[in-house]
This record gives sequence, C-alpha cells and structure tokens, in this order.
Amino acid sequence: MGLAGAGLLLAGHAVAQTGVRMHQRRIPTSGELLPVVGVGTWRTFDVGAKPEDRAPLAEVLRLLFEAGGSAIDTSPMYGSAEAVVGDLLAAANARAKAFIATKVWTTGRDAGIAQMRNSLRLLKTDRIDLMQIHNLVDWRAHMPTLRAWKAEGRIRYLGITHYTQSAHGELESVMRTEKWDFVQLNYALDDRAVERTLLPLAAERGIAVIVNQPFGGGGLLRKLSSRKLPDWAGEIGVTSWAQLLLKFVLANPAVTCVIPGTGKPAHMTDNLQAGFGVYPDAALLKRMLAEISV
Repeated sequence: MGLAGAGLLLAGHAVAQTGVRMHQRRIPTSGELLPVVGVGTWRTFDVGAKPEDRAPLAEVLRLLFEAGGSAIDTSPMYGSAEAVVGDLLAAANARAKAFIATKVWTTGRDAGIAQMRNSLRLLKTDRIDLMQIHNLVDWRAHMPTLRAWKAEGRIRYLGITHYTQSAHGELESVMRTEKWDFVQLNYALDDRAVERTLLPLAAERGIAVIVNQPFGGGGLLRKLSSRKLPDWAGEIGVTSWAQLLLKFVLANPAVTCVIPGTGKPAHMTDNLQAGFGVYPDAALLKRMLAEISV
C-alpha cells in the first residue's frame, strides 16, 4: 500500500483519488485500530475567535480526517486549544471522525473532576476517547476517578504522559504500578532514551504509545531543514525532513501513534505522508543514525 513519491505531496487529494487510508496500529487493551499520524495542539490551537485565526486550523483537521487520521491531542494547559477543537469539530459535524485525547492537569480529586467536566464542556462531547494524567501530576489522586469514569463510559481509555527524559524513571515506575491503556512520551531521532526501557516496557505490558516531540521539540527539524535530504530517503517514500523524522519514530513497532503539533495546513499535509508507505528497516535505521549527525 505504498504512497511514496513527490506526486503525492497533497495527502488529502491523494487519498481522495485512490481511496487508500493511512496505516493503523492496534491499541493493545482493546484491539481497536488507531491511525498512526495525528496532530498535537500545544500552542498551535491556542487562538482566539477570529475567523482568520481559526480557518487554517479547520483545514488542518479536515486534512487529518481526509487522510484517514483521527487522533487530536490537547490539554487544559494549552490555553484555548480545547475550546477551539470543540468548536471546529462541532462546526464541521466531525466529532465521530475524531479520537480526542485530553488531560487532567491539577492537584486533588475534586479539582481533577471539575477540570475534566470542563474539558467535556469545552470539547462539546459527552465522552473523551483518551483521558491522560498530564506529566504525572497527582496521578494517585486522579486514578480512582479515571477508572470510575471509564466504567461509566465517560472516557474510553486512560493514560499518563510526560515529555522530559528526567521524568522517565518515575514514568517507568508508574507504568509498572498500574494498568494503563496509553502512555505518551518524548521520542525523536536525537532523543532516544525511551528505546532502552520505556518502549520495551510498554510492549511488554500491552500499553499503547503516543509520541510527542518527534521533531526533537522543534530544534532537530530546524537544524536539518537547511540540509539536502539524503538520496536514500526515497527508498521509504520520504520527500521532506519532517516525514523522515516521523518515519524514524514510527519504525519502532512499540509506537502506536505520533502527534506532531501544527496549525499550518501545508505542514499537516507533509506530516500525514509519514502515515503511508514503508518504514525504515534495521539496516536503514542504522544508516540514519550514522549519517544524520545532530
């Protein structure tokens, strides 16, 4: 099911013409399939109500859905992002197409309940697909609520997140302590610490993995953008550095979905191409690491 080459730069149009959808991977605790490329909303969806600010974001979501994607990751700490996502999905009548992942990010059981109820209101939905405890904040206090809400059908999956290597030890401990559906963590070509323990642990315990910061927090992509793309990139249907970095992450079978953040339709179109075609094998991964010095 290859969708490689420069002739497929417009992901949405390519999908519309061929009917091919992006790759999907199973969520271990349910067997449900989740498309491998989603979108993050940190900073990019934190906008006001002006139509000119929201129009590009509506197009980002349209492109995501048209290519067969579904995952939208947001959080109460992302300013107006939850409200913007809720408004755009409602305006497009697209809630059924979205896999909404948001977070609880506060201390105390009651404060957590209030925050999650507000997320439901802002997102204009009666059920969140994935509720995550953001950066492990007071996770023990929130865990009973998340389990109860899952049993009641208010959330479908529960998870934990972090984005820094310094927290990996605690993240490992929490992954071993409780049963989680998802873990969200940082992973990139220049940020590979999770390969040692966390990704194998997620595979062992049947935890789906969402990857944040696949571009090295943005710094890696900026460093590479002035360089010529390697000739071997064409072997995996890659036409940009963004696609190459995303395919590096998705080459790891423990990874379920990657959520590069963007508010620009052109970048969304580019990112989506990483959801199609083939991924680097062991030999090419070794070559990537040897030749791409950062």
